[in-house]
Amino acid sequence: MASNTLTNQMKLPRPATVVLGSQWGDEGKGKLVDILAASADICARCAGGNNAGHTIVATVDGVRTKFDFHLLPSGLVNPKCTAFIGSGVVVHVPAFFEELENLTKKGLNCDGRLLLSDRAHLVFDFHQIVDGLKEVELGGSSIGTTKKGIGPTYSSKASRSGLRVHHLFDEDLFAEKFRKLVEGRFKRYGHFEYDTEGEILRYKELAKRLKPYVVDGPTFLHKAMQENKRILVEGANALMLDLDFGTYPYVTSSPTGIGGVLTGLGVPPKSIGEVIGVVKAYTTRVGGGPFASEQLNEIGVHLQEVGAEFGVTTGRRRRCGWLDLVVLKYSHLINGYTALNLTKLDVLDTLPTIKVATAYHVDGKPLDAFFPADLEVLEKVDVQYVELPGWQTSIEKITKYEDLPENCKKYVEFIENYLGVPVGWIGTGPARESMIVKERK
Repeated sequence: MASNTLTNQMKLPRPATVVLGSQWGDEGKGKLVDILAASADICARCAGGNNAGHTIVATVDGVRTKFDFHLLPSGLVNPKCTAFIGSGVVVHVPAFFEELENLTKKGLNCDGRLLLSDRAHLVFDFHQIVDGLKEVELGGSSIGTTKKGIGPTYSSKASRSGLRVHHLFDEDLFAEKFRKLVEGRFKRYGHFEYDTEGEILRYKELAKRLKPYVVDGPTFLHKAMQENKRILVEGANALMLDLDFGTYPYVTSSPTGIGGVLTGLGVPPKSIGEVIGVVKAYTTRVGGGPFASEQLNEIGVHLQEVGAEFGVTTGRRRRCGWLDLVVLKYSHLINGYTALNLTKLDVLDTLPTIKVATAYHVDGKPLDAFFPADLEVLEKVDVQYVELPGWQTSIEKITKYEDLPENCKKYVEFIENYLGVPVGWIGTGPARESMIVKERK
């Protein structure tokens, strides 16, 4: 659990507080969510599936324990917090139970604190098979998915052929719809190896196990709001992976911005209070797609190795580059951040100079758009950088903003001034205690 000092400084306001990734994911959202969840009544996920992931180290029964979260909301580490998986999430039921069992084995008691919306769509094993087949089909244009079946499940949802959680509890209807869904995939991809009837029997048993966790999603959440509960929304992925506003088609298959919070939970805009954008102090992304500030040199290697840039879900090495404020300005345009959490600032500790991308030019002229939709244009941009002096000393043990090196504070303030958004939290190391709470002006 988060320290009492941090918790007292970060009491959640009402209505809901939302934590969103502002770049291409892997910004370190889990750490802030963990701290804020200490004063939350409900921690909710609104979109995506078990294609995301982060690690939290918490003290359980006096023992420091590492927990990996992929599908379940990480607010579960707070024993007083109820975790809610919203209607916009896609759920692989075996993965749901596997993750829950792993948490339980490590001493985390989740009894009565984990709920799932009956409107959430179901990910099946054949979706995961199809995910791999689609990537093979794309060949050199592969998007680089996690092959967890998330995209094919959202495709089923969009084509109105998908199955939702509530369908599990009508055995005959489920079996009929499931057979049709699998047969449709056979027609599209050829007859791959899959035991349709065996899966129907398997899900008959899984439905019995799942039923105690299932609630009417909108009813549950709106009752909680009426009771003035503190609600924390944990975003998955990040704005630049958003299906509509990200670097399409190198995106995930769900809305990852503020719009996804509203549609994925079924709440009105007025229910949202704080919108906190989590910003890594440099930039990373996984998989294919353009990345204007990527550094295929010793800087990129430094960021990878010092920042331990390997995916929790996939283990894939992340691509690394300088902080891109063009991306962040566009991200803020869409999400409307009220504050930022700047993470992994300590990874820059030893660099003598630090570059920050501040503009894109094409053919010697600045772009008219905040961020280009056309990836052909994005591939051609000439990135304009501002070079700032580094601080070349460790900041890991610093607990107050005023005690940071002067050049470090200048880096933070440069970001604030460019974006017009205050930084409220600064990650200065991997430990959960390594988080400075900065007064917002």
